Amino acid sequence: MTAFWIIVGVAAGVAAILLVGTYICFLLAFYSKKRVPSDEYTIPQGEIYEPYRDVMIGWMKEARSMPHKEYSTVSFDGLTLFGKYYEYKKGAPIELMMHGYRGEGERDLCGGVQRAFSLGRSALVIDQRGCGKSDGNVITFGINESRDCLTWVDFIINNIDKEAKIILTGISMGAATVIMAAGRGTPTNVIGVLADCGYTSAKEIIKKVIRDMKLPADLLYPLVKAAARLWGGFDLEEISPIDALQKTELPICFFHGEDDAFVPCEMSVRNHDSYGGKKMILTVKGAGHGLCYMLAPNEYLQTFADFGNMIGLPTEIKK
Repeated sequence: MTAFWIIVGVAAGVAAILLVGTYICFLLAFYSKKRVPSDEYTIPQGEIYEPYRDVMIGWMKEARSMPHKEYSTVSFDGLTLFGKYYEYKKGAPIELMMHGYRGEGERDLCGGVQRAFSLGRSALVIDQRGCGKSDGNVITFGINESRDCLTWVDFIINNIDKEAKIILTGISMGAATVIMAAGRGTPTNVIGVLADCGYTSAKEIIKKVIRDMKLPADLLYPLVKAAARLWGGFDLEEISPIDALQKTELPICFFHGEDDAFVPCEMSVRNHDSYGGKKMILTVKGAGHGLCYMLAPNEYLQTFADFGNMIGLPTEIKK
């Protein structure tokens, strides 16, 4: 009996350690604490963004001063999600813009409204679940966010323009989000996708980050996956961008900075190469994470204008 209870005690101790370990992984990877909206202008963290601080803040200030409407919708699981709609003109194509991991629409997509207007398009810039003004405390690396993207597509059709031509636009985790949304199936209003510096799968990018921390990725990733299920209530491997690409025929335009130290450029290249539909790709030398448009605005605009022409959306760059 003594040996039995020793075994039980050891097993219980191991289980408790694993449970605590998964909770720590959940807090580090998926939990998003409640934010207090403010009037401050913030830029992404990291030295690579500091040289562009003034430009980014200038874009944000300009966007705040532009006419816009604030909208909200309710997600499939009851969260209230918020977005800002900037109308170029009635009947213009609409870019539905999704931001990155633990970001917010205004910050991660600063300059996005101006870029959309320069191509003759309106923009709906949303705050993803657990970010900005939107409800929620769990970020799911695009799994549930891709469902939210489709909810916003329905919102556009039902509340803004039932004939709208919609382009799903995303940066970083937002790029993964819109690709996965495309893979879930979209109404005919959706005519294309812009994916800027997206990853191939949540598994690959999480393991890459673990390795960057000088920790054993193969050992720790199962804990992260378990954390998503136990504490976040979702399956981290339910869908991935590279798999979703085999389930859509929407034209896709990929962008990625060749000096991206967070999401390797080769991930977008692999996504692009694995896709069998209409596609374009631009990689920008010297550009870090999310900085393609900042470093090469003319090439970026021309590539996306060419993409519009390719998919039957006549597009010219407006000065």
